[in-house]
Amino acid sequence: AEGEVLQLSTQNDLGTDIPRYFKVIEGKTAALFAAACEVGAVVAQRDAATCAALSAYGSALGMAFQLVDDALDYAADQDELGKTVGDDFREGKLTYPVLIAYADGDAQERRFWQRTIEAGDQTEVDLKTAFDLIARHDAIGRTIARAQAFALDAKAALAPLPDDPFRGLMMEAADYAVSRRR
Repeated sequence: AEGEVLQLSTQNDLGTDIPRYFKVIEGKTAALFAAACEVGAVVAQRDAATCAALSAYGSALGMAFQLVDDALDYAADQDELGKTVGDDFREGKLTYPVLIAYADGDAQERRFWQRTIEAGDQTEVDLKTAFDLIARHDAIGRTIARAQAFALDAKAALAPLPDDPFRGLMMEAADYAVSRRR
């Protein structure tokens, strides 16, 4: 609930900085993944270190997953993605690639983002302009790089767990979170 409230308070607000944006996705996607990963260990009455490791894994995995989701809206092939590309833009959602392009943009580019994201004033050609600006500032590459760092954090969180097939599958899930195309 905290993440949802924080998201509502930052929605369409280009004044939102990266740490605050991360707080939003920590409170939503990462918290959900953390709980989902930890619940089995809690129910099985595993020790606190195991529960904490799985929670940390889930949190980092959720961060990676959300960042890739942000990137896919601007970089995926629509047929491969299975949903309409650009939906986040059309809905005026503040995503990591938009924050990067806005922060690195010149005055004209910033006015574009203010008009389309903050004010919600969009025309048919604006989606292509958004794609171009995001590409110009390598916002997709930088978003994926940040997601990869979170995936590495997720894998590192598994260190206290036994080196068994289940841990291996969780490591593969972290890799998949950043390599997925849908």
